[in-house]
Amino acid sequence: MQSEIAVKLSENVPRYTSYPTAPHFHSGVDAAIYRGWLEALESGDEISLYLHIPYCDKLCWFCACHTKQTHQYEPVAAYLRSLNAEIVTIAGLVSGKAHVRAIHFGGGSPTMLRPDDMVALGAALRDSFDLLPDATVSIEIGTNDMDKARLDALAQIGVTRASLGVQDFDPQVQKAINREQSFLQTKAVVDGVRSRGVESVNVDLLYGLPNQTRETICSTVAQALTLEPDRMALFGYAHVPWFKKHQTMIDEAWLPSPTERFAQSQLAARAIVAKGYEAIGLDHFAKPDDALAIAARAGVLHRNFQGYTEDRCPTLIGLGPSSIGRFRQGYVQNMASTAGYGRMVADGGLAAVRGVALSDDDRVRGWIIERLMCDFAFSAVDLVERFGKAGEKLLHRSRSIALHDPARALEFDGDSFVVRAESRPFVRTIAAKFDTYFKGGTARHSVAV
Repeated sequence: MQSEIAVKLSENVPRYTSYPTAPHFHSGVDAAIYRGWLEALESGDEISLYLHIPYCDKLCWFCACHTKQTHQYEPVAAYLRSLNAEIVTIAGLVSGKAHVRAIHFGGGSPTMLRPDDMVALGAALRDSFDLLPDATVSIEIGTNDMDKARLDALAQIGVTRASLGVQDFDPQVQKAINREQSFLQTKAVVDGVRSRGVESVNVDLLYGLPNQTRETICSTVAQALTLEPDRMALFGYAHVPWFKKHQTMIDEAWLPSPTERFAQSQLAARAIVAKGYEAIGLDHFAKPDDALAIAARAGVLHRNFQGYTEDRCPTLIGLGPSSIGRFRQGYVQNMASTAGYGRMVADGGLAAVRGVALSDDDRVRGWIIERLMCDFAFSAVDLVERFGKAGEKLLHRSRSIALHDPARALEFDGDSFVVRAESRPFVRTIAAKFDTYFKGGTARHSVAV
C-alpha cells in the first residue's frame, strides 16, 4: 500500500522550512526595510539569533549548505571581524527592547573557529544583547575539528545543545561523500561535550546516500543509538547538483532508487522508535522527556530553517552571509557572498538584499503548512478563529483538497484535517497543495522522500 502511495505522492517539492519558501524571496525587501522591522520590535519581545559560519576545512560532497572550503585561517578571521560589526549594528537597533531566548551557531563548520575566537564571539553576543538567564545555546559540531581546547571553549560560551553530523558510519559511503568520520571519533566528542555540561546531544543521519544500502543504514542507526543521543534527525539526502556544483562529484549511478530510499527511511525510523524515541514531525526523533517531544505532544512544535524546534520566538535574526531572519512582517535574507556581506556591514550597514513581506493569504497558508509539517493535522476551528475571513477561504480550499485527492492522503473528520498515517512520509507533497507559489515557480527542489 505504501509503495503505491509513494508512486502517487513522491515528487520534487520544497522542504517547507518557511512559507513562502526562499526561491520566492525578492529584492523588494532590502536593508532599509530590514532596519524598519528591527526598529519595530516591541519592548519585552523575545528573539532568537542564528549565526552562520560559512567555512569548512574540508568540503563534504553531499552538503547543500552555503559554505566554502579554506585551508587558511585568515579568511575566517577576516569574516569574524565583519560578523562582529553586524552584531554591533543589530544590537544597537534592538537592545533595550528584545531579550534573547536562543542562540544557534550553524554553518559550514562553527567548530572550525579557533577556541579563543569562539570564546570571543560568545562574549560579544553576551555583551551586546540581553540574554535571558535560561537562554539556550546550540551549535553544529564538525567532529573532525574537535580537540580538548575546542570542547573547553564550547563549555565557556555556555553551549546547552550540541548537534553532530554522522550521516553514515559505513566507510564506503563515507568515501563516496568525502566525509571520513569513525564511530570512536564521534563517541569521543559526545562524551566530551557531556562531561562539560552540555544538556542535550543531537545526531544527524542521512538516507539515500551514494553506496548506501538498507544494511549500512541499519548498522549506522544501531551504532548511533549506543551513544544515547537525546535527539536524532533522519534526513533524506537532497541531490541538487544544479544548485551545489560539488555534488557532481557524486556519481548518480551510486544513488539508491526511490523505492530503496523509501525502504531505508522506514527501516531506520522503525529502529529508532523501537528504542523508545518519539517520532517528531517528518524526520526528527526525541526521547520522551526532551523539550522537542514535550512541545510536539503539546501541539506547540514549530519549524524554521534549522528544522523542527520548540523555540516559540516570533523573531529570528540571522547573522552572517546568506542567513535568513524571520519577523512578524516577513522574511529577510542577507547577501550570500562573503565579500559582499563584509562590504555591506562595514560602517554600521545591514546586509539584507532579499526577502518577502507576508500577505494575509501567506500567513494563513504558512500556518496550515507548518501545522501539517509539525502535527500532520490542523483544526478547522483554529483556522477560522485565527484568521477570520481569510481562514474561511482556506477552509473551503482544504475541504476541496480532502474531497478530490485521489490518494485520500488528507481527510476531514468534521473538526480537523488529518494526514493519514500511511501518507505521513509524503507530507511535503500534501503541504505543496496549499502553496500558491509552487506551481507557478521555476525553482527546482529535491524529492519528497
